[in-house]
Amino acid sequence: MKWEQLVELGCELPEVVEGIWFRTPALKVRGKSFVRLKEDGQSVVFLLESVDEQEFLIQARPELYFITDHYRGWPAVLARLANLRVPECRLRLKQGWLLKAPRTLVKQLDAAREARPPRRQP
Repeated sequence: MKWEQLVELGCELPEVVEGIWFRTPALKVRGKSFVRLKEDGQSVVFLLESVDEQEFLIQARPELYFITDHYRGWPAVLARLANLRVPECRLRLKQGWLLKAPRTLVKQLDAAREARPPRRQP
């Protein structure tokens, strides 16, 4: 995956815009960053709910997830863009968005999803 593809996926979420965070390209929701491109251009920083989740992801998928000493003890994980696939990217983007989006915006997203007609099974 390339950063541009990640941006397209991120912009599927409400009110997501491109911005800068720590002097690198990032995605923001109402001014709050939730994912950014690392300086190496080869990895991204995803926010997580907990450090426990960080440890789990690194152990479960070391080919994709890792951290540097800077992120040890912080609820974030680095992901290698070359190994990141669309479903996993969408999951991480949504999780980061939910952590930073205002509750009113989250409720709007939930309401919109509930209003959609159910999918019919073939």
